[in-house]
Amino acid sequence: MADPLVVAAQVLAPAFAQVAGRPVGDVDPVVRPSDRADAQANGALPLAKSLGRNPREVAEEVVAAVIASGAAEGFGTFEIAGPGFLNITFDPAFVASQVASSAQDATLGVRQRDTAQTVVIDYSAPNVAKEMHIGHLRTTVIGDALVRLHEYVGDRVVRENHIGDWGTPFGMLIEHLVDLGPEAGTAGAGDDGVSQGDLDAFYKQARAKFDSDEAFADRSRARVVALQSGDPETLRLWQTLVDLSTTYFAAVYAKLGVLLTHDDIVGESYYNDLLPQVVTRLSDAGLLVESDGADVVFPAGFTNRDGDPLPLIVQKGGGGFNYATSDLACVIDRVERVGADLILYVVGAPQAQHFQMVFAVAEMAGWLQAPVRAVHVPFGNVLGSDRKMLRSRSGEPTKFVEVIDESVERAAAAIAEKNPDLSPDERADVARMIGIGALKYAELSTDRVKDYVFDWDRMLSFDGDTGPYLQYAHARICSIFRKAHEQVGIDRASMAALTPTIVEPQERTLALRLLGFDAAV
Repeated sequence: MADPLVVAAQVLAPAFAQVAGRPVGDVDPVVRPSDRADAQANGALPLAKSLGRNPREVAEEVVAAVIASGAAEGFGTFEIAGPGFLNITFDPAFVASQVASSAQDATLGVRQRDTAQTVVIDYSAPNVAKEMHIGHLRTTVIGDALVRLHEYVGDRVVRENHIGDWGTPFGMLIEHLVDLGPEAGTAGAGDDGVSQGDLDAFYKQARAKFDSDEAFADRSRARVVALQSGDPETLRLWQTLVDLSTTYFAAVYAKLGVLLTHDDIVGESYYNDLLPQVVTRLSDAGLLVESDGADVVFPAGFTNRDGDPLPLIVQKGGGGFNYATSDLACVIDRVERVGADLILYVVGAPQAQHFQMVFAVAEMAGWLQAPVRAVHVPFGNVLGSDRKMLRSRSGEPTKFVEVIDESVERAAAAIAEKNPDLSPDERADVARMIGIGALKYAELSTDRVKDYVFDWDRMLSFDGDTGPYLQYAHARICSIFRKAHEQVGIDRASMAALTPTIVEPQERTLALRLLGFDAAV
C-alpha cells in the first residue's frame, strides 16, 4: 500500500478501537491531509462526544495506545493540537519505502477493487444524420476518462454509446434520401448526396422540405409508420443513414483517441421493442396513472412551479413514447441483461431533473434496487470569449471535428516556431499529441459541473496548468533518464527497484504528492 493516509488510518484504528472499547471496524480515525503536518487525524472529537469525555484526553490515550503497540515505530510521530486533533509527521524512511512500493506496483499504488463492479457508462450519444457539435466534446472526453478510471481499478466496464437512431425525424430523413436518388446513400456522394462531412446540410435540407412542402410532410409521416411497422425497404434506407453516420462517428473518435468503437453503439432503436414492456410493467405495478390523456407516473418529491405534483410521462395521449420511456427501458436492460452494479449517465446538467425522475420511477418499480446505483454525471457548457455558448463564425454550433482539427493545426504552428528543425512527419506526429492532449486536458482540468470559457491561447500554452506544459515536463523527465543512461549507465527500468533517499524538503513534498495518486483516483 502506497497511500500514507490509508496506512495512517490502519495504524491508528486499533488504538481508537481500544480506547472506544469497540471492534476496529466500528471506529474511524478520520485521517485527512493537513496544512500543518503531513496528515491529521480528527477522529478523537466524535469519539469523545460519543463517550461523553474530553476529546484531548481521548487523543492522548490514542497516542499512548499506538506507541505501546509498537505500530508507530518507523511510521511517524504524533502531536496533539487544539481540542484533540492528531497531527502526523511521517518518518522519511517510511515515505521512501512507500514511494519504492508504488514504483514497483503495476498500478502505481492505486488500490484495486476487492470485488470488481460491472459499470455501464452511457456517454457521447450523437444523433444519426447530424454532425457532432461542441457539446459532444464534453460528454465524450469526460465519459472516456471515467471508462479508463474504472478499468484502472479493476472494474468490468461496459461502454454504451446511446445514439439517436430512431423516432419521427427519420420519416423526413428517409424521404429526403429517396428524393436524392440511389447514389445519395454512399459516403462521399457529392454535394447532392450524404457525405460523412455534410450530415448537417442533409438534415437541414430535409427539415426545410418538411416545413415548406405539405406533400413531403405527409410522405414523411407515412414513412414513420412504415419504419415502426418494420417495412423492409424502409428499414434498408434507415440502415443506410445509420451506417453513414456511425462511420463518421468512428472517424471522429479515432481522431480524438477515445475508446468508443462501433461495437459500443446501443442506439434508441435497440430499445424499441422494450418500450411497450415498460408501460405494461409499470401498469402491473400499479404505478401508471392517466393524466390529461397520457399515461404517467408521479414520483414523490417532484413538483412544478405552482407546487403541483410533476408527472413523468411514459406514454403520450396518442400512444407514442418519449425519452423517459426509452431511459426506463435502458435501466431495465442494463440491470437485468448486462448485470450492472453502477450505471453512469454522462449528460449535460440541464437534464438533471429528468434523470432524477427516471431513477425515482425505476426505484418505485423495483428495477433499480440497492446496491445497484444509477448516477447522473452532469457537466456545464463550453463558452466562447463572450461567455455565450461557443459557436462558429456562421453562428452555428461549433462542429466537434473542427475543434479537433483546429487544435492540432494550432499546435503544429506553435511547434514549427519552437522546433523548426523537426521533419514534417515528426511535426505532424507531435502536433497531434500536443493538440489532442491540450483539448482533453482543458476539458478534464476544469470544474466539471460549471461552464468554462474555451480559450485557444491558454489551452495550448506551454506554461501554467495546461496539457502542453504537462507533456513538456514529461519530455524533460524522459531526457533526464536518457542522460543518466548515457553518462553513468543507469537504466531507467532498474530505477523502480531502488528505494529513494529523501532528504530535501522538495523531495519530501514531491514524494507525498506522488503518493496521493491513489487517493485522487
